[in-house]
Amino acid sequence: MPPAPPSDYPGPASLPPLAGPTTGDAALALLHSQPFQTQKPVRQTLPFVFASPHSGRVYPRSLVEKSRLDALTLRRSEDAFVDELFSGVTALGAPLIAARFPRAYCDANRAPGELDAGMFSGALNMAVDAPGPRVLAGLGVIPRIVRDGAEIYRGKLLPADAQMRLAQLYRPYHTALLALVEETIALFGTAVVVDCHSMPSALAAPDIVLGDRYGASAPPALTGWAENAFAGAGFSVVRNSPYAGGYTTALYGRGPAGCHALQIEINRNLYLDEDSMQRRPAFDDVQQRLTGALTKLTALPPGAIPRRGGLPLAAE
Repeated sequence: MPPAPPSDYPGPASLPPLAGPTTGDAALALLHSQPFQTQKPVRQTLPFVFASPHSGRVYPRSLVEKSRLDALTLRRSEDAFVDELFSGVTALGAPLIAARFPRAYCDANRAPGELDAGMFSGALNMAVDAPGPRVLAGLGVIPRIVRDGAEIYRGKLLPADAQMRLAQLYRPYHTALLALVEETIALFGTAVVVDCHSMPSALAAPDIVLGDRYGASAPPALTGWAENAFAGAGFSVVRNSPYAGGYTTALYGRGPAGCHALQIEINRNLYLDEDSMQRRPAFDDVQQRLTGALTKLTALPPGAIPRRGGLPLAAE
């Protein structure tokens, strides 16, 4: 089986009672009761698990009140409506899990130790990794900025904020994703985690970026099949540039364990007005084309996806 997500952050039992943090904050109470949403097919017929860690759009009142940003700017980091774009996979026979909490509040595609200790008013009672490029840029598991570089908070956060977000939101999401992967491996002897994202539009940006960590998280046959599937649906496609895969692909892309991971980034300009964060009129057409590409992607020939104990993937 693939390794469980790291558990060096506190569980719910080590936190203060939830009544305090959620009192008067209906959105936060809702997130604590249901931090993610899972859509499952009537019967799973494909060795694929789709995940959307950044499409959450339930914003706690406490976040809005502590932020120096208006509500629209807070959404700049959100992979808006990606869960809807990929929702057709359940009809194909694969599950889809989507975080309901927003990325600006807690980023499920980061390691739990990717924390900026300087954001907090006291010592963090948990393991903190040495600051890497993402944390230094303000994009750790508790982000300091939204994606366009604007600072989120007026002041420092309490250490209990980090504990609460990781224990009540981050951990349940990854525990549920791991369970889906384990169920899939038990059914098929292999699993492919497809991590679904959107990317800001830019001049000459492609429609789709496939990230397999340069062959470390997915076999070349899988990535090549995906590239052909999206190109066949009329999308322009590149591999690993500028997005090669994040924490999810690194965690679950373990070929010898029978688990592989592929990240898909879709250009927001295809389906989203990035200024208003509203769907474009082309949304339904893009969703239909995307579902067509995913139909081809998931129709891999038998044996194309290595099973547990099969040949190792190329070295990173």
